[in-house]
This record gives sequence, C-alpha cells and structure tokens, in this order.
Amino acid sequence: MAGSGNQQPNRPNRPDRQKAEAPRKPLQVIHISRKDAQEELNKKPKPELLANPQERSAKAIESDWKFQEGITGSSNSVERRPFEQSLDIDDLEGVSMADLLGPPDQSKKDSQLNDPRTKGEPRSVDDFDFDEDAFLAALNENEPIGNTGEIAKGAVIGVESDGVYVDIGGKAPGFMPKKECGLGVITSLKEKFPKGLEVEVLVTSEQNADGMVSISCRALALRQSWEKVRKLESEGKAVQVVISGFNRGGVTCDLEGLRGFIPRSQLEDGENHETLVGKTIGVAFLEVNPDTRKLVLSEKRASIAARFSELETGQLVEGQVVTIKPYGYFVDLGGVSGLLHHSMVTNGTFRSLREVFSPGDSVKAMITELDPRRGRISLNTALLEGPPGELITDKEKVMAEAVERANKARIALKEQEQEQGKEKKQEQEQEGTF
Repeated sequence: MAGSGNQQPNRPNRPDRQKAEAPRKPLQVIHISRKDAQEELNKKPKPELLANPQERSAKAIESDWKFQEGITGSSNSVERRPFEQSLDIDDLEGVSMADLLGPPDQSKKDSQLNDPRTKGEPRSVDDFDFDEDAFLAALNENEPIGNTGEIAKGAVIGVESDGVYVDIGGKAPGFMPKKECGLGVITSLKEKFPKGLEVEVLVTSEQNADGMVSISCRALALRQSWEKVRKLESEGKAVQVVISGFNRGGVTCDLEGLRGFIPRSQLEDGENHETLVGKTIGVAFLEVNPDTRKLVLSEKRASIAARFSELETGQLVEGQVVTIKPYGYFVDLGGVSGLLHHSMVTNGTFRSLREVFSPGDSVKAMITELDPRRGRISLNTALLEGPPGELITDKEKVMAEAVERANKARIALKEQEQEQGKEKKQEQEQEGTF
C-alpha cells in the first residue's frame, strides 16, 4: 500500500536531464545612483535658456542618449533603459515637431508658395487635372445604347434556334426573337441571317441588367410599311393588290406587307366577291390608321383616284351641272364631282344661282384646288370673264372663248403667285432685321 500524500505523476526522463547540468554564473547587478544622475542633469543648461530652438532639440536628444548610455561609464557596462523612463520632460519644453524635423526643403517651399491652394486663393476648374474630352468620352461609354423606338444598325454575331444576336454597339448584343425576324414565315434563320450580315432593326425594349436590349426586324418593316401607305393615301393614288382571302363582309389583300380589307360595298362585283381570290384589282384608300392597324380599301374609289391623277390645278375642264345647292353647283367631270362655289361663279352680282346655270347645263371651268385625299375639286368660272358680270349677260360667248380666256387666266395667276411670293419674302426679311 502506497503512502499517503500527493503523488507526482510519472514523467518521462528527458535525455538532457540525465546529464549533469553545468553551473550557472550569478547575475551581475549594476547599481546606478539616481542622485548622481540627477546632479549630472542639473549641471546641463536648461533648454529655455538656449536661443536657437534647433540647438535646444539637439541638446535634449544628446542628453537623452548620454543618460541611456550611463553617466559614469561606457554603453557596454550600462543597462539601457526605455526612452520614456530616461527622458526628462523639462528637456522637451518648448520643442515643436518642426524643430525635430529640421528646416524644410527650399524647393518644396517654393512650390508651395506658387501653389494657389497655399495662398488661400479660390481654385478654378483649370487648377485640376481635368480633361473635358476624356470626361465626355466616359459619359458616352456609359450612355445606354438603344432606346425604345430607336432604329439601330449592327452585324449578326450569332444565330440560335430561338433567335438572332446582333451587335449594335452596346455592352451586350441585342437579341431578336425568331418571330420578330421579319414579315411572313421564316424557314431557316441561318440562311436569312448569316454571321456578319449588316441589318437594320428597331429597339423594342431598353437594356436589362446585363445590358441587353430586345430588337425586331418585323416591327421596323411594319413601321416603314405604314409610312409608305400613308404617303400613298396623301397623294390620292390608286394601287394594285392581289386578293388573298374572303369572308362574309368582304375580301382581304396584302399591301406593303400589311393586311388590307375591302368591304363588299366597295367592290364592283360585291355579290360574287369569293370569286376574286387570286385576282389583281385596283383600289384606293378609305382608312389608314397605324394605331388601330386598320387598312380599309375601296375598288370603287380607285376609278376616282385614277381620274384625279389626270387633273391638275389651273386646268380647264368641262362637265355637266348635276345638283344645285345653296352654296353652289355640283358638276360631274366624268367619274368625279367638282364644286363650283357661288363666290367663284362671277365677279358680278346675282340674286339666285339659277340665273346663271341650271341642272343639265354644260359648264367649262378652271380647277383652282385639288384634294385627292378627300376627293374634292374646286372650280372657278369667274376667271373666264372679261368685265365683271359678263357670265350673266353673255354666257354663251364666255363658254365659247373659254380656252383662250383660260390661257390668259393662267398667266395672270402665275404673275399673282410670283407677286405673293415676293411680298412674303420681304416680310420674312423685315422680321429678321428686327
């Protein structure tokens, strides 16, 4: 049975402990008398008695090193003490950081004197390293490319099964879905859009988080088609179309890639309209509305449009009075009707329109205005008169000499237009001087 008391745990014998330890030398203690050190410090001159601050700082540092190295012996025989313990606070009284750093560099001092920032003067943009061209270039680089409704040009850089990628100069290429690649059915995207092909597209949505925009060839083609159709409508021209289908209300056709509709009431043979499929007919415009995508055409009005194409302002025409209204005569000019307003009949005075012309009378008149879009023709017989009211007193003579009188009237109208143009130009010049 082991004895009582704390037992020391078994420790492995270290090899170095098996050997006899060498005898250690006793520590050497060096005694420094604080009284002697203080007396030595009191013998040194005080910093505030020195006139030169740099000399004071040098003296303070020198005294500190002497104190650390020991007052009575060499640095090898004196134990070094920390700087904070060896430095007397009185030695640094009146010493600034500038004294410790020494005199400033003269070249730096001169550059600081010439710098407007050190003079306290206000600084302008020119004082900075500012490049306006570089600044504008940086703005252009970060500017979004491709706003909605904007037309962009680029080259095809990739073709996938669901669409085409086009480089339009943005952070990322624009993507064009397959259904937006054009009008009609597209069988092969790779054949229609080979890599490197330059295309013009319409931006349909702005950049997303990745910088990519959605683009469309179809939307651009539709926009251009509507612009062409509106121009044809404003000119009042008739166009040729191929009938592609029919329903109970009429027939459909294709015009500039747009789907047009011709009501049965606007067809020459509306009863058998289904037989028109595949045939080409001439039509004119009844309604063109890109917002609602309505394109309504008329075969009957095409003959009117064709007649309008034969007419021009200043032309002498002959027709028959069809209807008399309080405001004038309606004259049939062979498929189209012209209006002879009561103010354009004669330069004289009359009480009733029937005093001059009656329904069925033949009338020769000059065209003064054409509006193919609204189908309006304005006529004038007063220009054929000599003395005012001659048409009332001698109508047969005026009608017989209508051709010669119309030529003189055209010359007078041209001179009048030139005079009006000169007056308008002078007014513009006068407005520009003020």
